[in-house]
Amino acid sequence: MRFFITGASGWIGSAVVPELVEAGHRVVGLARSDASTAALLAAGAEVRRGTIDDLDVLRSAAADSDGVIHLAFKHDLAFSGGFEAAAEADRLAIETFGEALAGSDRPFTIASGVIGLSPGRLATEADGLADEPSVTALTGGPEQRRRNALATLALADRGVRSSVLRFAPTVHGDGDHGFLAALITVAREKGVSGYVGDGANRWPAVHRSDAAQLVRMAVEQSPAGSTLHAVAEEGVPIREVAEAIGRRLGLPAVSVPPAEAAAHFGWLGAFIGADSPASSALTRELTGWKPTGPGLVEDLEQGHYFRAGSA
Repeated sequence: MRFFITGASGWIGSAVVPELVEAGHRVVGLARSDASTAALLAAGAEVRRGTIDDLDVLRSAAADSDGVIHLAFKHDLAFSGGFEAAAEADRLAIETFGEALAGSDRPFTIASGVIGLSPGRLATEADGLADEPSVTALTGGPEQRRRNALATLALADRGVRSSVLRFAPTVHGDGDHGFLAALITVAREKGVSGYVGDGANRWPAVHRSDAAQLVRMAVEQSPAGSTLHAVAEEGVPIREVAEAIGRRLGLPAVSVPPAEAAAHFGWLGAFIGADSPASSALTRELTGWKPTGPGLVEDLEQGHYFRAGSA
């Protein structure tokens, strides 16, 4: 099959491309720079130049494909306070893909998230699907992005084999510059490896290689209207993460009062204290996915996060 991928040169996408190529699929990646173009060509993919704002490019690429994987999101806007603009660009891209794929029964999967989906209890794939104001699920972000995910699922009624793949907040592995790298940077700057309160709050996690495998399985076999969780570990206590970072850096792991989280962790302060365990039991039953990568703490212990230039 021939798949078109946005975010193909990103952290997850750059693992999905070889996963699909090795499975015998053709891949066309969206690239907005010469560097992204070179990386995709080296990975065995074809290239469409453009951004997710280029709706004509998205429409044409989707029409020429056997399925679409939408991993791109304007995280630079989201983290700089322009989340509404980022979510709106995402909505327009999803609508464009939906129009191009309608009535074809071709697969279309988008990236979302599990953090904040069901605070304080184990979230499942059935959570966050009710289109109600009372639902505050952070399926990758605030309410508008949750609605984008619901709109994707609704495409199943228009003849699209749509699915939403919710990723753990920590998609970890060698080369990761996300949440874990940010925590390590904060620890180095502050001279302590911090956690909020007693550190018992839990974050789900998945190794990058396992996440890529599930993306492939989603477009190959998931039924229309499916919600999947890319979660290998249901919930790793943040204190254990802080202690692992502290061991590698030779720093003490210390508690940071909730009221001081923003000052200590910066932008991470809004997330680091969240208790957001999530299950992938339904995903595994539906797809047969069996994660085999190292766990989050095990990955930290391997040391690659602490090489010069890694965080």
